[in-house]
Amino acid sequence: MAELKFIGGYPEYMRKHIEAVNRTRLQRKDFTPKAMTMEERDEVLRVHPDYAAGGKRAISLGSNKGDIAPNEVVDLLEAYPLIQGNEIDVNKPDYTVDLLIVGGGLAGTSAAVFANDNGIDKDKILVVNKLRHGDANSIMAEGGTQAADRENDSPARHFLDAIGGGHFTNKPDVLRVLVEDAPLIMKWLCDLGTIIDREEDGTFVEKAGGGTSRRRMHACKDYTGLEELRVIRDEFRSREIPCLEYFPVIEFLTDGNRVTGVVLYNLETGDYKIVQAKATILATGGFGRLHVRGFPTTNHYGATCDGLVLAYRVGAKLRDTDTVQYHPTGAAYPQQIIGLLLTEKLRSMGAQPVNKDGEAFVFPLEPRDVEAASFIRECYVKDKGIVTPTGMRGIWLDTPMIELRNGKGTIEKSFPGMLRMFERFDLDIRKDPVLVFPTLHYQNGGVETDPWGKTNIDGLWVAGEVSGGVHGKNRLMGNSTLDCLVFGRRSGISTAEYLKSNPQHGKLTIDHMNNYVKLLKEAGVDTIRKAPVLLPDYRGKAVLARMIDIF
Repeated sequence: MAELKFIGGYPEYMRKHIEAVNRTRLQRKDFTPKAMTMEERDEVLRVHPDYAAGGKRAISLGSNKGDIAPNEVVDLLEAYPLIQGNEIDVNKPDYTVDLLIVGGGLAGTSAAVFANDNGIDKDKILVVNKLRHGDANSIMAEGGTQAADRENDSPARHFLDAIGGGHFTNKPDVLRVLVEDAPLIMKWLCDLGTIIDREEDGTFVEKAGGGTSRRRMHACKDYTGLEELRVIRDEFRSREIPCLEYFPVIEFLTDGNRVTGVVLYNLETGDYKIVQAKATILATGGFGRLHVRGFPTTNHYGATCDGLVLAYRVGAKLRDTDTVQYHPTGAAYPQQIIGLLLTEKLRSMGAQPVNKDGEAFVFPLEPRDVEAASFIRECYVKDKGIVTPTGMRGIWLDTPMIELRNGKGTIEKSFPGMLRMFERFDLDIRKDPVLVFPTLHYQNGGVETDPWGKTNIDGLWVAGEVSGGVHGKNRLMGNSTLDCLVFGRRSGISTAEYLKSNPQHGKLTIDHMNNYVKLLKEAGVDTIRKAPVLLPDYRGKAVLARMIDIF
């Protein structure tokens, strides 16, 4: 292959494609493709990974036996435990607490603060983290948090937007509290000192998101999750709530149908620790690092489906396991940042998806699954994508349109993170479009709960991305950080109320684990797979052979 000549960060041949984008930009300044009809959305979704053939199978055992899920997820649900029955003495706890919180992202950290606010002494709370406190998808969230707090908006309208975006499969009672609590959560964040973008008159700057009928996106530039977790984690630390880092949970402990503790594994020393707890909140996040169907991912390093595995073994009910969210705008070039998130807020402020001919081919703010499917169709069905030097395809996101529509300096003010990410590779998003393609972003389904985060298992609550029901089969932008905050708060309050009834600590057994191993054998699952996997494997063929499998 001839050596590539680069001009300002792009190979010369890609520069020729950019000429078409530049040539049509002024014509597109006042033009936006119409939003699709429901029939058109159904048509384009046929190429979405959730609906394209292959990639999934039925779960063969447990409370969701027969339900369909991605192969990568089923592989872990149908895996053997990391420990053997007689390997650890679980009856000698190293920590005994009232409330154990597994995960230190927005959901887990919020839960600890609200539990403490509602009467649980800080020394009776323990937060355990797989990695560092704050290593989570939520700290990486860019675009914003939805809250219906304007006169022309309402929680009811927010509800309708979210349930429509979720294909009317959301759990209504859980979705209702998400939207009703949103204004309260926004006030709480501001009272803690969160910096939220404001107009000169002090009102919130609120932007649109895909699939929304009102502007209700609250943000701190493109660092929203980072800023939200900054203030909440500061509050957590100022209260001196105990926290363990580099201690993932590898198994629950149970007493009948009740979760009574966990087995921890120290990533640094290899030691095991036993925690006994009266109540447990699971806030472990999603499964993006499984690279479902070979897609790149926006997710942090620890997002390996641990929570679903642990909860499913004790009999927790899952829902909406058949869908995965692929964010439309993951970076497709340069190679070093493939899959990293380009916030939807770029499109809400004017950046247009454009094909190789310079055509704006889709309404920029369709619901995420529809938008992503449109990009896939443009690249692989219509053959109007741009091919990178490594063979990946993508479409242009015309970021210079933002300043053409909003004025010079808008990108530097509103998207400092995006600007910096591309400047490292000699690319200026104020002057040139960027190449994007859908990337694995979010676990739509998860452990089913009631409106307070309680599961069908005694003593077990869940909050954040590990839960299922609130988003149905497709999440709208800005509802993920809101989900973490609303159900972090609610699970913290609910567990505090539960503990006021003074329940006793239960027995510490691994009976559920032994029963699950029996189910695996009865189902004929013959495998050396073990779960949870804790960390993704990027060695040898595990990464070299990875490619998007639906194409």
